Amino acid sequence: MSEQDHVIERLYAAILERRTADPAVSYTAKLFGRGTAKIAQKLGEEAVETAIEAVLGNHDSLIGESSDLLYHLLVLWADAGVTPAEVWAELQRRQGISGIAEKQSRKGS
Repeated sequence: MSEQDHVIERLYAAILERRTADPAVSYTAKLFGRGTAKIAQKLGEEAVETAIEAVLGNHDSLIGESSDLLYHLLVLWADAGVTPAEVWAELQRRQGISGIAEKQSRKGS
């Protein structure tokens, strides 16, 4: 497992720990308290901000927004009961399959 995987796993574990923390002192707990729709909204906002920084060519801002995007994605996963390991397994399954073939396989499901 790469160092980056370890960072994602540690962040995910911290998110799970903070899920039941006091929302007055934990942004993560506050997000969970506001529900899935709010978590998804925040993820969408961060995705747009990330895309904007990429288009503008703002390297450092893109890094920051990408970090925010990954954090909010992990919160959404935790809210939905999805683990990083499940996503890694799906990525592993898709390895070596062309993007076009993979998309076509989903159309039939």
